Amino acid sequence: MRAEDLKAVRRFVRDELGADETRLDELTEKPLEVYEKFRETGLANWWLPEELGGRGLTLEDSVEIVNELSYGDAGVAFTLFISILGTTMVQLYGSDELKQRYLAPMAAGGTFCASLGSERTAGSELGKIETVVAKDGGDLVLNGEKFFSTNTDFADFLVVIARSADDPEDYPAVVVPRGTPGVEIVKRWDVIGLRASHTYQVSLKNVRVPAGNQLAGSGLRLLEIGLNASRILIATTALGIARRIRDHCMNYAKTKPFRDGTLLESPVFAQRLGQMEMQIDVMKSHLLRSARDFDKIMADPDAPALFNRQGTVKSALTAKMFCGQAGWDVASVGSEMFGGLGYTHEMPIGKLMRDIRYVSIVEGGDDVLRELVFGRYVVPVPRRT
Repeated sequence: MRAEDLKAVRRFVRDELGADETRLDELTEKPLEVYEKFRETGLANWWLPEELGGRGLTLEDSVEIVNELSYGDAGVAFTLFISILGTTMVQLYGSDELKQRYLAPMAAGGTFCASLGSERTAGSELGKIETVVAKDGGDLVLNGEKFFSTNTDFADFLVVIARSADDPEDYPAVVVPRGTPGVEIVKRWDVIGLRASHTYQVSLKNVRVPAGNQLAGSGLRLLEIGLNASRILIATTALGIARRIRDHCMNYAKTKPFRDGTLLESPVFAQRLGQMEMQIDVMKSHLLRSARDFDKIMADPDAPALFNRQGTVKSALTAKMFCGQAGWDVASVGSEMFGGLGYTHEMPIGKLMRDIRYVSIVEGGDDVLRELVFGRYVVPVPRRT
């Protein structure tokens, strides 16, 4: 990644996200103008491959970008990068025609896509998906309801994971243009953090698309593969938020009277901030390492097959768990440093705590990921399922 690109991201954060944190903590009817502003940097959907008109930046580059974006606002960062979940599935397992039809316009226009997996009874247990896809001549017809899906209403296309009507053990992944009749927004969720993002409940009623819109392979496996990238970037938002909390604490301590001086002179404060800095440093190191693990597979000419054999990348799981937990520790300690003010809306720490909490919840809560790490990487190989 060029130094100029990172400078452009930092200018965007300074000019568009840094001035008024409360503006980014309100639900708006439509996406904020900041997303249009980000397109002007030329970095929208920065990870899309060059052969499709994208910038072709790596996931390691993405960690640097999302770190800066989430320092400004994690909800904005989440909106800007979460399309990587769907685009990774299409890039690796879509036909050349699908890539040209759906990914190239995203690269050219800086637009969005959405992934529809979770349902009311199929959150972490995606094998319980009830949305059904049936073949009808040369078409696929989808019916069901998806519970949580970010960017859906303004996305160019959706990647829907459904159960096959012909084989209940088969879960196709199907690309659906957003404007297809039968795609209906049930509601937008009133989330407690990341309020600049837009997450929806979505209904699919007799949604008809060509059979060629199905991706190759099991949709559950494809989703697992795509989650590697998005989980690493979700974890990265914890890094950006933690850095913001640390800086707020430093600024507050400079003027907060404490005994015969300021809070900045307190040895207890110094120890707490030293601990924060250690956690921030380890978070970034592990995020970069996990991104390199992902990039190494993506760079291989046989990447689709390699990912299909491996599925979940271990370091992606551990990065998300560790950064969510370390980030929450930083936020908790930071809140205590503000005393009673830390429990009011007078200080931004409350927003930052609400924002960082999602890291340990979405795309697999910590208990789900602990079990996954145990089953895939702790249990002896002969006993693994």
